[in-house]
Amino acid sequence: MSKQLDNDPFKDSVMTFGEHLLELRSSLWRALIGLAVGTLLGFFLADAIVRFIQSPLENALEVYYRSAAEEELYKINPNPSQADLARVQSEGMVFQRVYVDPQQLADAVGKTHPELVSAPQPAPPAPSNPQSQAGPSPGLQELLLWHKLDNDPRTHTKSLSGQEPFMIWLKAALIAGFVIASPWIFFQLWSFVAAGLYSKEKRLVKVYLPMSLGLFLFGVYMSFFVFKPILAFFLGFNRSMGIDPEPRISEWLSFVLFLPLGFGLAFQLPLVMLFLERVRIFTIRSYLSNWRISVLVIWVIAAVLTPGDPYSIFFLAVPLMLLFFGGILLCKWWPRGS
Repeated sequence: MSKQLDNDPFKDSVMTFGEHLLELRSSLWRALIGLAVGTLLGFFLADAIVRFIQSPLENALEVYYRSAAEEELYKINPNPSQADLARVQSEGMVFQRVYVDPQQLADAVGKTHPELVSAPQPAPPAPSNPQSQAGPSPGLQELLLWHKLDNDPRTHTKSLSGQEPFMIWLKAALIAGFVIASPWIFFQLWSFVAAGLYSKEKRLVKVYLPMSLGLFLFGVYMSFFVFKPILAFFLGFNRSMGIDPEPRISEWLSFVLFLPLGFGLAFQLPLVMLFLERVRIFTIRSYLSNWRISVLVIWVIAAVLTPGDPYSIFFLAVPLMLLFFGGILLCKWWPRGS
C-alpha cells in the first residue's frame, strides 16, 4: 500500500498560494508541450480535415441550388416535362435561362455542321403584343442551358485572399492537434485541480478523468449532427430574402471550430456537478431547489456557445438540461467511496 501511495501522482495535498501558482505554470507548460506535439501530428492530417469540413457545407449548397432550380422550373412551366424534372432531381443538374436568336444559332451551327441545318426559312414577323414575347426583345427564343451541379462554382467554398487557404490549413492542424493531445491536456488540468485537494478528494480526480475525456469527445461527436439543420436554417433564410449565399472557407472553419469545442466543454456538466457535490461545495438539495435558475443559465450558455441561431441553441440546450438532471441522479446514485 505504501508503494502505491508513493507512486501516486497526486500525493501532495497541502500547498501554499505560491505553490499553487507554480503548479499551475507547470501544468500549463506540460499541456502546451502536448498541444505542440499533437499539432505536429496534425500537420499530416490537415489536408484531409480541410476537405472533410467542406463537405457538409458543399452538400447543403447543392441541396439549396437543386431546390432553387426546381422552383425556377415550375415558374417557367407549371407542368414541366418529366425529363427536365429528372435532370434536377436525380441527375444532379441545374440550368441557366438564356435567350438566343434562332437565325444566328442556325448560322453558327451551319458553319461547322451544315448537315444539321435545313434550308433557311424567313424569320417570323414580330408579335404585335410586346407582352406576349418569349424573350426580352423580338425574335429571341428562351433556352435552358443545363450543367452538372458538382461543377457549379456556387457550390464550392471560396477564399478572398492568397494567404487565406494557408491560414486555414494551419488552423486545421491546430484543431487536429488539440483533439489528439486532449487526453494529455485534460490530465494536466485535472492534475492541477488535484494538487490542492486532500487525499480522499484526489482519488475522485483519478476516477473522473476518463469520464471527463469521454464526455468531451462525445460532445464533439454530437456537434457534427447539428451542422445539417443549422445549414438548412441559414440557407433557407437566405432563400426567403432572395440572397444567394457565397460562403468563405475561413468563416465556415471558424464555425466548425467553435461549435464542437462548445459542445465538448458543455458536456462536462454532469461531471462538474458530481465533483462539486463530492467536495461539498454544492448538495443535491441545492441543485434541486435552484433547477429553474439552472435551466435559464443553460439556455444563456447555449446561446453564447453557439452561433445564435435557434437550431444550434435548441440542440445544445436540450441535451444540457438532460445532462443537468442526469448529473443530479449521478450525485444521488454514484457511491461516495468510488
